[in-house]
Amino acid sequence: MKKIYLTIILVISVFIFSGCQTVKNKTNSIVEKENAKLTKYIGKSSNELRLDLGEPNEDYKNERGNLELVYKTKKYGIPCERRFEINTNLIVIGFVSNGCF
Repeated sequence: MKKIYLTIILVISVFIFSGCQTVKNKTNSIVEKENAKLTKYIGKSSNELRLDLGEPNEDYKNERGNLELVYKTKKYGIPCERRFEINTNLIVIGFVSNGCF
């Protein structure tokens, strides 16, 4: 009887852990696509960024004196924020994406 319970627990554990790995793989895939999409703006002018994404929801100077453009959206009720760092030559030098898929 103990062997049956142990076997059932083992089988259930395998399904749970394989399911978690599948979710992690899908999440990693989504993050990679998002990063590939946003990486194309690195080295481009802020005007090109604005043409593609529209006007940002916020813009401010960060602690390094660079301009930050913030784009906020929602998908399925989940907030998405994309921040782009623009140097003094108005060139995109970095980005951060939170909650976007």
